[in-house]
Amino acid sequence: MSLITKKLVQALALGCAAMATAQAEDIIRIGHVAATSGGIAHLGKDNENGARMAVDELNAKGVLIGGKKYRIVLQAEDDAADPKQGTTVAQKLVDAKVQGVIGHETSGTTIPASRIYHDAGIPQISPSASAIQYTRQRYNTTFRNVANDEQLGAALARYAMQTMKAQRIAVIDDRTAYGKGLADEFIKNVKRQGAATGSSIVNTQFTTDKATDFNAILTAVKASKPDLIFFGGMDAVSGPMLRQMKQLGMPLRFMGGDGMCSDGVPRLAGEALADDQVICAEAGGVEPSQEKGMADFRVAYRKKFGIDVQTYAPYAYDALMTMVEAMQKAGSPDPAKYLPVLAKSTHKGVTGNITFDARGDVQDGVLTIFTFRGGKRVKLAVVK
Repeated sequence: MSLITKKLVQALALGCAAMATAQAEDIIRIGHVAATSGGIAHLGKDNENGARMAVDELNAKGVLIGGKKYRIVLQAEDDAADPKQGTTVAQKLVDAKVQGVIGHETSGTTIPASRIYHDAGIPQISPSASAIQYTRQRYNTTFRNVANDEQLGAALARYAMQTMKAQRIAVIDDRTAYGKGLADEFIKNVKRQGAATGSSIVNTQFTTDKATDFNAILTAVKASKPDLIFFGGMDAVSGPMLRQMKQLGMPLRFMGGDGMCSDGVPRLAGEALADDQVICAEAGGVEPSQEKGMADFRVAYRKKFGIDVQTYAPYAYDALMTMVEAMQKAGSPDPAKYLPVLAKSTHKGVTGNITFDARGDVQDGVLTIFTFRGGKRVKLAVVK
C-alpha cells in the first residue's frame, strides 16, 4: 500500500470515527427568551447568561439520559419585552422543536407566550416572571422558580407599614402586566392592613414602560404630601424618575419590586439616589444556610462574564438545571415523558430547594429586601 493510499485510509477512518461520535451524541435543544434589546436589555442578558452557565456546566460534565449521551444547545431569543414579539419568538421555538423553554423574562411576554408552549406540550420555567396570572391559567406546562406578585406585594406592604412606618403612600405603575399587577397587590394589602398602622394610599398615578417625562404625575403626587412612593415597574423608568423627583424637591423614600432592584438603578439615577432612599425586593432569596452556594455562583459568574450578577441569573441557572434533572429522572428529554416528572420533582439549586405546587408556582418562595448605599445594593432582610 502506497503512502498516499495509507493517508487516504487513515483520513477516511478518522472521518468515520468523527461521524460515529456525532451520531452517538444526541442534541437537546432548550429555548431561552428574554429582552436582550431595549431599555432592560441588561436584565435580559443577565437571565441568558445564567442559562448559558448551566448549559456549559452540564455539557462539560456530560449529560446522560436513559443511557444515552446528549449535548445541550441553548437557542436564545430576544422578545424585547414586547408581547407581540414574545408570541412570535414562542412560535419560532415551537417550530424549532425545542424540548423546553427557560423564560420569558417579563410577565407581559411570558403570559401570552405560555399558551403557545402549552398547545405544543412544551414545558416552560420562568425564572423571573412574577405576575399571578401566569400560573393561574391552568396550563400544566407553566412553572416558575421565583415568588409571585401576590407574595411580593404583601411582603413589601408589610415592610412599608411595619418597618418603614409609612403613613401616606402614593403609588405609580407602568401599566405593564408586571408593574400594574405588583402595584395592585401592594395597594390591596395596604388597604387590608393599613387601619392597624394608620397607613393609607393617598394618590395613584400611572405611566408607561417607555416614558421619560414624569413631571406631571410627580407634581400631582407631591401635592398629596406622601412620605413614600411605591413604583410598579422596571429600573429603566425608576432611575430617571428618581432624577426628576430630586429636581422637583421630592426627597421621598421610594419602594418597588424586583424590576427596580438591580445595579441599573444607581447607574440611571446617578447623584439623585441617596443612601437608604430606595427599598426594593427581589422575588427570590436564600436562607443563611444557602448563602455560600449563592456567593460561589456570583464569583463564578463574574469570572465567566466579567460583570456582576444583575438580578435573576442564578434563577435562570437553576431553572435550566431543574428541567434537565427532570429529563434525567424520566429517562427521556421527550416533553411528554419528563413533564409529569418535572411537576413533582425537587431540585437542590443555588437559590434553594425548588419544588412546584399544583399551579406550577415555587413552594415556600422567599423574598429579599434590599436598599442602596454608596451606589451598591445592600441586603436588609430575607422574608416570606
